[in-house]
Amino acid sequence: MRRALTLTAAAGAALLTRRALRRRIRRSPLWPLPALENPVSGHSPRRLLRATVVARSEPAQGVVQLTLESPELPAWAPGAHVDVVLPSGLVRQYSLCGDPADKGRYTIAVRLVEGGRGGSAEAHAHLVEGAVLRVRAPRNRFPLVTAPAYVFVAGGIGITPILPMLRAATAARADWTLLYGGRTRASMPFLAELAPYGDRVTLVPEDEAGLPDLGRLAAATGVPVYCCGPEPLMDAVLAAAADPSAVHLERFTASTPTGGAKAFTIELHRSGAAVEVAADESALAAVHRALPATPYSCGQGFCGTCRHRVLAGEVEHRDDLLTDAEREDSMLLCVSRAASERLVLDL
Repeated sequence: MRRALTLTAAAGAALLTRRALRRRIRRSPLWPLPALENPVSGHSPRRLLRATVVARSEPAQGVVQLTLESPELPAWAPGAHVDVVLPSGLVRQYSLCGDPADKGRYTIAVRLVEGGRGGSAEAHAHLVEGAVLRVRAPRNRFPLVTAPAYVFVAGGIGITPILPMLRAATAARADWTLLYGGRTRASMPFLAELAPYGDRVTLVPEDEAGLPDLGRLAAATGVPVYCCGPEPLMDAVLAAAADPSAVHLERFTASTPTGGAKAFTIELHRSGAAVEVAADESALAAVHRALPATPYSCGQGFCGTCRHRVLAGEVEHRDDLLTDAEREDSMLLCVSRAASERLVLDL
């Protein structure tokens, strides 16, 4: 009997320890980060990989180029990007712009955004040579399809995912052209890397030549068009393309609902408030009107910072992070919506 009581007490202590550990983890800025049950890619998006900044340079005004190195870094293909966890815990996404054949090394470039949310300023100030940071395995929502010809369009820092595509297209002996715009020539990174491509590349600094002429897109029937840059540029490319279905875009801005999204109501259980979510806004934006301190980071459904418990209602999940089990009672406010007219959140 005494032995049984001793075992029960030990089990109880272990349980308390596990609960304390869970509470401690939940307070961290990276909660929740358990491993996926069955990572489809072989690399869980929850796993954080340590990497060291081994080189830093400035390829243009207001832009830093960083080379990260670690034997843990998985292979990648043109168009991929990584989540970088900054020292403060902020999570930002950056396209990989190096060479996929360079094993164990990632190259990213970060433009300083004046008046932004602080991620680029932190990267410029703290990601120096020797700094150790954490990244997640690459994801690719902008893959390069196999084709005999391509049209590439880049605006400013949007050149970063295009660079590896140019190398791949050249190696495959595909016919391609690049239209590359920016505010000024001095602000346009990687001009030296593009110089050997000669007249395949058309540079359009706005202060010298105005806005890029997208007329060539009207004649590019059946040719894949790849574009990354400011929202107005991507919208203009879609409008000018002969076949909008052949246009591939890379967007890192906060997601906005599209494709028949409907308005719904969110009840904040602990706060006693209710907010209306319009068809063209995110649940996170609506919740912020009532609870401005609600944390978030990536705004793209990647990092998990804005995950909250759902007490009632049906969720339309649009994230890339949660497992099926986690989706049963939680959602990411930045991208997911209600499939029912009402959601009740534990907020």
